Amino acid sequence: MLRKLAALPGGRRGKWVVIALWALVLVPALMLAGRLTGAEENDNAAWLPAGAESTAVVERAQKLMPADTVPAVVVYDRAGGITGADLAKARADAAAFSSIDNVVGTGRGPVRSADGEALETIVQVRKDASGWEGLGRVVDAMREIGTRDAGGLGFHVAGPAGYGADSIKAFGGGGALTTITALVVVVILLLTYRSPLLPLLTLVTVGAALTAAEALIYLLAEHAGLVVNKQTSFILVVLVFGAATDYALLLISRYREELLRHEDRHTAMARALHRSGPALVASAATVAVSLLLLMLADLTSTRGMGPACAVGVVVALAAMVTLMPALLVCCGRWIFWPNKPVAGAPAPSRTTRWDRVGRAVAARPRAVWAGTALVLAAMALGTLGLNASGLSNKDQFTGRPQMAVGEEIHAAHFPRGTGDPLYIVTDAGAAARVGRAVAGVAGIAGVGDPVAKDGQAVLLAQLTAEPSSRAARETVVRTRAAVHRIEGAGAQVGGSTAVMVDTEDAAARDSAVIIPIVLAAVLLVLALLLRAVVAPLLLMATVLLSFGAALGVSALVFEHVLHLAGADASFPLLAFVFLVALGIDYNIFLVTRIREDTAVHGTRRAALSALSSTGGVITSAGVVLAGTFAAMASLPLVFALQLGFAVAFGVLLDTLVVRSVLVTALTLDAGRWMWWPGALFHRRDEGTEPDGEAGRLPAYSGR
Repeated sequence: MLRKLAALPGGRRGKWVVIALWALVLVPALMLAGRLTGAEENDNAAWLPAGAESTAVVERAQKLMPADTVPAVVVYDRAGGITGADLAKARADAAAFSSIDNVVGTGRGPVRSADGEALETIVQVRKDASGWEGLGRVVDAMREIGTRDAGGLGFHVAGPAGYGADSIKAFGGGGALTTITALVVVVILLLTYRSPLLPLLTLVTVGAALTAAEALIYLLAEHAGLVVNKQTSFILVVLVFGAATDYALLLISRYREELLRHEDRHTAMARALHRSGPALVASAATVAVSLLLLMLADLTSTRGMGPACAVGVVVALAAMVTLMPALLVCCGRWIFWPNKPVAGAPAPSRTTRWDRVGRAVAARPRAVWAGTALVLAAMALGTLGLNASGLSNKDQFTGRPQMAVGEEIHAAHFPRGTGDPLYIVTDAGAAARVGRAVAGVAGIAGVGDPVAKDGQAVLLAQLTAEPSSRAARETVVRTRAAVHRIEGAGAQVGGSTAVMVDTEDAAARDSAVIIPIVLAAVLLVLALLLRAVVAPLLLMATVLLSFGAALGVSALVFEHVLHLAGADASFPLLAFVFLVALGIDYNIFLVTRIREDTAVHGTRRAALSALSSTGGVITSAGVVLAGTFAAMASLPLVFALQLGFAVAFGVLLDTLVVRSVLVTALTLDAGRWMWWPGALFHRRDEGTEPDGEAGRLPAYSGR
């Protein structure tokens, strides 16, 4: 049955049917994929933790205050001191701001700073259905007014509105990210294949997969309630490019091997799909299942990312086992020009670098795996210094956007908490008691009069610390403790600082819940694929070591090389899911080949023959995936830089060290015990210790 299915995409008639079906799918998909941006939800609901106190405050406060507004803190500064003309301009600007769409009322101010060198005006901005995009348009209009005839007067828009506007500009680099990712893939494939044609064929198939995935995700967002935001969209691009290209490399490598054995290319493709199919499916299933488990997250942004990226991986697999085989068979052997494979041609007999690696590992496998494990464990110690407690608004960018400059100027001249207060919602009858309790909390500069309606009241409390700082977040914790003690008040604390506290708490909860479940799911997939217990356990141990080492090195680089203030609260969980799910891929590709060769050569010889035959192509796959994630650094966001670096470094570590050295050494040392209690365990013809040459099989190495 499996052989028949494998023969369909590359069959004499099947290939044309497959191409026609994909053409029919891509016609509407091109239109639907273009609408995905419009279906993104980048407002608070797309990021807030589900069920958190700050989320409840947003819902309660909307009934008492202008719906879904955020403050824009407008800052003017002049080093020699604010003049009368500067003050007049700021007053005129405040009146002009009120005419901008989605600006609520008249701004408060301008207020002169105590040192006389700055002015502050606070404007309330309503977020429309377009979320951050709407904020961006309002802030752009404010900047146009504020910088007009400024005469050297500094002008900046800070606060939550300024942060939202600069964030949408940072995420707006998604188009450039797609271009950079595509260029990375093409360059690496050109170096891998030394052919100008194969990379183009791969890129066409990857493009089709990405388009189909975006169209399907758009339909899910519109009709099934899937929450998609900018963060999900740019990770989707990188993941589909990386995963699809990896699958293409494995398939093309097997196809080339079979072309050396079979004259008919249709037969060669059927054999290639049949032999590589289980590893490809297991790889995609591991990644997709791991991503789907993110649906258990409390963080709305993380929960929506999981199924969206899982769809991308599944569609990438579908394209690479249907469209790619059909296109390859249609093109014939000339697609490999200038190194076309000829049926019956002798395989290269030269010793490859992977043969040399295999011989070195085979000499003392136990010492090799023990030493490698110790080095990885030492690298993992760097995780002790990882600060993933969240970042302040200005620290979330790799550069210094105008919002960050504005916050620094504002902090130098005004009380730090101005313009972004805490929101305390309570029963109206308890408002006075709640206000007194909040005023007595350390870190609170003052509490405004309550606004009451329909038995509910809201109070605004100004912080003494910068609202996105660690000190401000600690004040939120103290404030909540104080108001929760008041019986019958039903008081809750919200605001942007409270959102950061709840996000950090939700991220910690998500990691504690999801990480063990992901490990169990991956272990189950490996056990079903390898029909053994020992091999899956050993592979999981190597992946965990690799993840710890990658995270440890990343933490050291973030702090001591890049000098970043910390990491996003969701970074450890996302890094874990991507590194474990993607890292296990290379183990799957290697160990399934070892299992296949074990039936002929025994486990120890199979370990070396599999390393030799898959070394080049798996390394190329790892470099491609690392390159696509490294492209995320093109976005001016700390989160993108950190996730891209951690995954890229971890994938290279998996490819070059864990898969080629650690897993090979463990397999050589364990021998047939790798397959316990499966049928291969009962083989008794393991033979003597291999020398690294006898186990080598003819194969295309991918160089």
